[in-house]
Amino acid sequence: MTAAALRALHHGPRLPLVLPGPWDAAGARVFADAGFPALATPSAGIAASLGYADGQTPPDEMFAAVARIVRSVDIPVSADVEAGYGLSAKELVGRLMDAGAVGCNLEDTDPTTGALRDPQEQADWLARVRAEAGEALVLNARIDTYLHGVQGTEEAVRRGRMYAAAGADCVFPILAPPPELAALAGGIGLPVNAVVTPDGPAPRELGALGAARVTFGGGLQRRSTAAVAGMAERLLEELGAEG
Repeated sequence: MTAAALRALHHGPRLPLVLPGPWDAAGARVFADAGFPALATPSAGIAASLGYADGQTPPDEMFAAVARIVRSVDIPVSADVEAGYGLSAKELVGRLMDAGAVGCNLEDTDPTTGALRDPQEQADWLARVRAEAGEALVLNARIDTYLHGVQGTEEAVRRGRMYAAAGADCVFPILAPPPELAALAGGIGLPVNAVVTPDGPAPRELGALGAARVTFGGGLQRRSTAAVAGMAERLLEELGAEG
């Protein structure tokens, strides 16, 4: 499936666009068979499935996991590739194309310092990725201001406008308070991605509050792991009863 198909879903009549986050091929097929129109891989979920802490997955393993997910389904897949793993724009786009992804998340936290990256540097980086990819990738520019404790919409909007000018298709002000989503969307002028949190609004409500796109981060993988933990407990109980 093409980036054009994924891009169009951000502006379609059925919003918000809800993108489940599969961490392996089996899960991807489940979501595709259920009727979801596209998927968005979560770096945290893939990391956990491969035995790594979030942010510690070697790039080769991350791209291999994305490739397995892509080839297991016939719907568009966007890949969370964190801050780009230190690759050049040409290398990053090449790796994404080789994996078959038609979209990507790129965050503005500097992985070497753990701090917010200078927004002009991030915008320049996004512009290089856009130039390399052309229209072959849907760029979801993650804005980490709220993650770093910068409250209010002003800085998030400032960064979002810069990223929009650099060629981003949508923005992801992660952990933005849901009541601020409409102001962010209006101020930036691009579709806004919101993440579902355990105690937060459901996807449909996030859409009503201004999100055009809804993702789950590593949440679905954590829910699956919790279900497996319950299964393990029941098996042990059964073994104890048999003994």
